[in-house]
Amino acid sequence: MRILHILRSNPDETVEKLIDYLAETDEATVQPLFQGDVDWSRLVDDIFAHDKVICWW
Repeated sequence: MRILHILRSNPDETVEKLIDYLAETDEATVQPLFQGDVDWSRLVDDIFAHDKVICWW
């Protein structure tokens, strides 16, 4: 299963642990939105290409 993690802000230690835990069993992609330039077209493509999407605030 492919999981896309969208990060709105810099993740704290708990969020990082959860992402790492989920990545152990599934393929995970992390897309940080807080780091500047975002390729919005690619983000939309990634949303539809993954089985699950988790948004972290």
